[in-house]
Amino acid sequence: MKPIGYWLNRTDVALTTTMNAMLAEYGLTRLTWQVLNVVAADPRTADTTVLTSLTANASAAELTAAIDAVLADRWVLRPAAEQLALTEDGRTRLVRVGERVAAFREASVAGIAPEEYRTAVGVLERMTLNLESGRGH
Repeated sequence: MKPIGYWLNRTDVALTTTMNAMLAEYGLTRLTWQVLNVVAADPRTADTTVLTSLTANASAAELTAAIDAVLADRWVLRPAAEQLALTEDGRTRLVRVGERVAAFREASVAGIAPEEYRTAVGVLERMTLNLESGRGH
């Protein structure tokens, strides 16, 4: 059996590669999709909210580039300095993309019972908290 780190890395690469390929037709990546979801959760999202919400997913530079990309593609606009909001067109397109992402998520957990999924996520969460709290050394 391969160690957990192997499977974590391989899973993350598979998720990113597959999502990026699926989202390419919309001009999105996994990271820009995540940015759009943070913005969609709050009608006037601060740039800092995006950065803090997704800090585990990418560097500040990568997140800033993702924000710039969704601005350039008119998914979002700036209603005020350092604020982001979905455009009307962005909201409409996000619904369509969301349907594809839902199908992707369903395919990615095929053959995995909901309780197995919850257990896997719970174990990863505990491992992360152990390591971040210093108990891992």
